[in-house]
Amino acid sequence: MALKTPKEFIESLRDGRVVYLDGERVEDVTTHPKMKVAVETAAFDYEMAEMTEYYDLAVVEDEKTKEPLSRYFHRPKNGEDLLKRHELMLTASRLNYTTTPFAREMIDSFNGCAVNAYTMGNKDYIERVDAYLEHLKKNDLSLAGAITDVKGDRSLRPGDPKQGHPDYYVRVVDKGKDGIVVRGAKMHITASPYLNEMIVMPSRNMTEADVDYAVAFATPVNAKGIIQIAHPFDWHRGSADFPLDVPVRSHTDAVVVFDDVFVPWERVFLCGEWQQAATAVYNFAYMHRHTAVTYHIAWVELIVGLTQAIAEYNGASRAPNIREQMTELVYYLNSMKSLARASCMDYVKHGGIAIPNPVTANVAKYFYANNYNNVVKIVEDICGGILTTAPTYADWQNEETGKFMEKYLGGKADTTAEARLRVAQALRHYPCLGTELDVNNIHAEGSLMAARMTMFGEARKDLQLYKQLGEYLAGVTKMSWEEYVQLCNELGKLGHGSE
Repeated sequence: MALKTPKEFIESLRDGRVVYLDGERVEDVTTHPKMKVAVETAAFDYEMAEMTEYYDLAVVEDEKTKEPLSRYFHRPKNGEDLLKRHELMLTASRLNYTTTPFAREMIDSFNGCAVNAYTMGNKDYIERVDAYLEHLKKNDLSLAGAITDVKGDRSLRPGDPKQGHPDYYVRVVDKGKDGIVVRGAKMHITASPYLNEMIVMPSRNMTEADVDYAVAFATPVNAKGIIQIAHPFDWHRGSADFPLDVPVRSHTDAVVVFDDVFVPWERVFLCGEWQQAATAVYNFAYMHRHTAVTYHIAWVELIVGLTQAIAEYNGASRAPNIREQMTELVYYLNSMKSLARASCMDYVKHGGIAIPNPVTANVAKYFYANNYNNVVKIVEDICGGILTTAPTYADWQNEETGKFMEKYLGGKADTTAEARLRVAQALRHYPCLGTELDVNNIHAEGSLMAARMTMFGEARKDLQLYKQLGEYLAGVTKMSWEEYVQLCNELGKLGHGSE
């Protein structure tokens, strides 16, 4: 067992994987002029382990072998473990220029499979998830999570014969003594073209008629039959942009096609147990919604900082309306931080693994996503039209036009035109504004409604306790002092390390 260097991680991606981008086959994701930017973004996860000041955050000691391993591969036992992982993700995003490396954050998907195996009590699945975890540790692998199916007609179930074809959801098409063969497609799969492994899970609840679709497994991304079609992404700065010393950091997503892919039994974590399909994805979502709000904190810190800068450059930072708007941004950011940490401290245990409090984690994700567009509106209002209508860096360099830009596009006395133009550019290029991020915030890590449904579903037991309290204090029901004390104690235990 040994930690990979960033160079070794990059080398591991030269494995014959089938990836397409912009209509062409990418022969080597590590050297392709566009894709290598995403590879370098992911590699930062491995760089952190080599930074002395962050070593203890990124690396832990394996409980069995006493060898070093990535913190992501350490199964959380309590709130302290969850807070450490939270700090690791947030710190990595800040150091990686506000973009999460995303090399191992999708351990959430595998942990969802592990929780499912343990709660089911299925001996075979438990042995497999434990063995696969050791495989991840031993080889210090990166992994993507393939959750969202392409779905076809959303009003029909996966196995409904009225669907245009049976492969809108990933399904098992054959079983043998050595393993299974799967067919179908997943989409919106972040970073999968340039990571090592992929955890594939159901995306919804199933019925007995959907038994072939109740499947979860792990596979190398270069397995025969896996074809990835990547989405174009912002990978460089052009001639219109002011040059920066900060490197471009970005990710892309892919449609992942499983064209009769063989998966050995030792990598299969669910196969046919349709009753557990929803449980598997819920266990993943509980963890990943916390992950979502964690790495977005770094992005929002940047938004707030750039907006404060432009307000000062414009000489408007002391105006009452601007102060009120900046207060709203501060409230938004610090609520995200507090909710993310609270979900760790009020952890629960599922299958013996500590996970962020499901209700609080979903509240955090919903709060972030549901309020993001309002935050963008504030940023746009404070920045003004220069955010989108400013001339380019090429105009700035032109002797005939640059002098006018310098004269007329400045702000208050001590602010240059270049400073205002650079801040506006940063807001356009970083993942702060624009259609793609708007969609990402609504749908990534689960839609708004998915978060609300999870909040209510997880809170149903809590609601009954609150109801007992309300009925007693309203005089509708009666209970002894001892019973009332017990009820108060039960209320106090909600979310504090409970199973």
